[in-house]
Amino acid sequence: MCTSILQIAKDGSHILARTMDWHVMRSMPLFVPRGYQWQSLFDDQSHVTKYALIGGGGPHDHEIDVSDGVNEKGLSVQKLTFANGSQLVDTPTPGYVHLAPFEFSFYLLSRYGSIAEIEAHLPEIQLMSGRLAANSIGDSELHFAVVDRTGRTVVIEPTHFPMRIRENPLGVVTNSKDFELQLERLGQYVNYTDDFVAGTVPVNTPRVTTGRFSGKPVPSGSYTPGGRFVRAAYYKERADLPADEPAGIISAWHLLDSVTVPQSHHYRPTYSVYRAATCSESLTYYFQPYNRLDVVRLRLTREMLSWKTPKFYPIKNEFTVTDLN
Repeated sequence: MCTSILQIAKDGSHILARTMDWHVMRSMPLFVPRGYQWQSLFDDQSHVTKYALIGGGGPHDHEIDVSDGVNEKGLSVQKLTFANGSQLVDTPTPGYVHLAPFEFSFYLLSRYGSIAEIEAHLPEIQLMSGRLAANSIGDSELHFAVVDRTGRTVVIEPTHFPMRIRENPLGVVTNSKDFELQLERLGQYVNYTDDFVAGTVPVNTPRVTTGRFSGKPVPSGSYTPGGRFVRAAYYKERADLPADEPAGIISAWHLLDSVTVPQSHHYRPTYSVYRAATCSESLTYYFQPYNRLDVVRLRLTREMLSWKTPKFYPIKNEFTVTDLN
């Protein structure tokens, strides 16, 4: 479970927002410096970060588990569950980079400054099953939403190797493995532009539908991956274009309201344990755990680029208000 929504503001800001749907809250805002050495749980191989980054996650053995974030070059990455979609590699190929699936978002943020760079090196990377792992890594099924400062937005899917990069000008991702089927179903609720149908949408196009919804049905309130996909895309395409980053964050939070899964242990084990967003231009991370109604903000400043050690920012996951008396 999880929902990702990209918005492009009128001033060119790229706001990549998401819900993190899980059964327990384990993340906090964090910073990772340049030159940080970490070890993959798959093979204990050491890697060194090239770029500093901020995001959400936490310490994990001899590495850092990063679920979403933005690096100093403005590359933003999120990992999302990819139900029944992953085809992980069992046997490592000599000379390749081998990672546990959950390490891939951290690896991308720490090594690359753009989607073009990722694309050039993606054939060198394999996401591994736990069959021959040096440590217990499980077989987590994930795919990855990525946007950079150019406005190019893609989904990276481990459906086969080399991994597939799927262009995603719609800017919405959930958990279903059949993206084309989701787009087909969404077409029942919206009218796509000719460019979108032809696959020729220019980069930084904020909308891919005509805005004409007359006669179309209204999406249901389902929390299934397909239901959340349709609802997120439908309301994103109808919402006013935000003017700038602050307006984009406000808009993102209201759009996420439509796909935020409430805590309901009797009916489902997962819920939206937090919501987060990045801005590629200002290098800012916004974070809101489930029990808080306010948002915390972490900026990757020039001063932080000289820091030598990771830093974690534990915040209280509890109800907070501003009293007027």
